Amino acid sequence: MRRQDKRKRKRSKSSFLLRFFLIVLLVGAGITFMFYQFVEHTLSGEDLYSDKRMDGVSFQDKEGFTVLLLGVDEQEGDIGRSDTMLFMSVNRGDNKTKILSIPRDTRVEIAGKGTKDKINHAYAFGGVKMAAKTVENFFDVPVDCYVEINMKGLQEIVDAVGGVEVQNDFAFSYGGDDFAEGRITLSGSEALNYTRMRKEDPNGDFGRQARQRQVIESILNKGNDLGMVFRFTDMMKAIRDNVQTNLSFGDVIAIYASTRNNIESLTIDGNDERIDGVYYYVVDDEEVSRVSDEFKEDLNLK
Repeated sequence: MRRQDKRKRKRSKSSFLLRFFLIVLLVGAGITFMFYQFVEHTLSGEDLYSDKRMDGVSFQDKEGFTVLLLGVDEQEGDIGRSDTMLFMSVNRGDNKTKILSIPRDTRVEIAGKGTKDKINHAYAFGGVKMAAKTVENFFDVPVDCYVEINMKGLQEIVDAVGGVEVQNDFAFSYGGDDFAEGRITLSGSEALNYTRMRKEDPNGDFGRQARQRQVIESILNKGNDLGMVFRFTDMMKAIRDNVQTNLSFGDVIAIYASTRNNIESLTIDGNDERIDGVYYYVVDDEEVSRVSDEFKEDLNLK
């Protein structure tokens, strides 16, 4: 009887572990399915068309493509301006990404208007499509995809993931918050102030854009934290309310997974100038061509 009891207990324990394992798999699959369905629905954005490509981009092969990341500071009753503009080329064959922070005051011809203005005004004049077309014409490189983030919503997103850690290069204060030099943890409201400070930064807009990129990368790195499962609802609400893109969620995950450890940062050199009393960041044609060639080489467009 004792041996039979032991066998029964073993079978009972094994049966329990098997059922538990299956439940975990089913729950995980269910969460994953809901996650994909929810995000695929909420991230649907406007389609972009580029006349600099003979054919559309296929995400099923190793063809390279570009992404324009817009951080938009919306105002009540105003579409806002894209004060953060990151342009990326993604080379799937080599699993690498080149990324350029475009200074918001860069003087360019605004697509569809025929006038020269600050590049961040393109979004204010015509939304995502005009901003994308302006960047496309400026660099003579197709803009295939975009991700638009409401920078005010950055606070919600950071809080939804439980805060972020960044490496702060120098101590400063802004908006009532004090930021010490070194590794610091930011709440949502602190992250918003951390990414908005510009005048005290010795690198001006470039420094601010570097901090914005820090926060965004820290949010993405939170995806490796299993604890995020318990923040699923908050994360989805924050994404739904503050992010738009014409990329599918599967594309976003594939891009992030294949390129996160192989990112090359590009810079574009220019001069500060006042034209008719307005401050601009002016880039000469030779420098524009140099940056354009960098992207074309990565995309095999030369």
